[in-house]
Amino acid sequence: MLAEDRLTRIVNLVNERGAITAAELMERLDASESTIRRDLCRLAEQGRIVKVHGGATSIMRTVVSSDQPVMEKYNVHFAEKTAIAQYASTLIEPDDFVYIDAGSTTERLVDFITETRATYFTNSISCAHGLLARGCRVIVPAGELKPITEAIVGEQTVDTLRRYHFTIGFFGTNGATPNEGFTTPETGEAVVKGLALAQALRPYVLCDASKFSVVSPVTFAAFTDATIITDSVPPALAGADNIIAVSDRDAATRA
Repeated sequence: MLAEDRLTRIVNLVNERGAITAAELMERLDASESTIRRDLCRLAEQGRIVKVHGGATSIMRTVVSSDQPVMEKYNVHFAEKTAIAQYASTLIEPDDFVYIDAGSTTERLVDFITETRATYFTNSISCAHGLLARGCRVIVPAGELKPITEAIVGEQTVDTLRRYHFTIGFFGTNGATPNEGFTTPETGEAVVKGLALAQALRPYVLCDASKFSVVSPVTFAAFTDATIITDSVPPALAGADNIIAVSDRDAATRA
């Protein structure tokens, strides 16, 4: 077996299983211990797997079961969120009916919105304040305010969303992996995210690259249900046709 073919097989096995031992890889690939050890080191350096004692785990398997207050998350990966938000803001047209989800990256998006002729719907209190300050027309749903994320959720929110159809939507996520999809820690917020995303003609998930290694407890949409805007794409997801990497676009612009 050619070395590159073996490396691809290893990545596929790790992603399928979530975790695998070096001994299992030796048996499955009929390779020596030194070869597997060398391959795992190389793949870890490339960011395609996570090397652990005795084997490897998928980069897609870090589980985060609780949320952080939105203000704590706002400055995490701030440069990446800024690049994502700047690009996303250019997608809004004058006649759009725009859904903006609660989240630190979507809140950063509001800072760059200049299209005041569009109509905006948001379940985020902080995003609503930001949009109003920019002179935008804003609609917010009824419902219960969730303190930790400042999101409006609940049955009233869901009932309101069912009556609306958005031309474009921007969503935050805690995790984004091909198998588990877009995930978030809490069921109530997942229901609102999932319904709003389904009601958007052009849904975008704003997702810095760190989210590609995270899984949260509740899936709100499949990985292919939206276009992802991110700062960079990890090697394991290279070739995915629903990902826009703003770093690639910046490089193309400079060339």
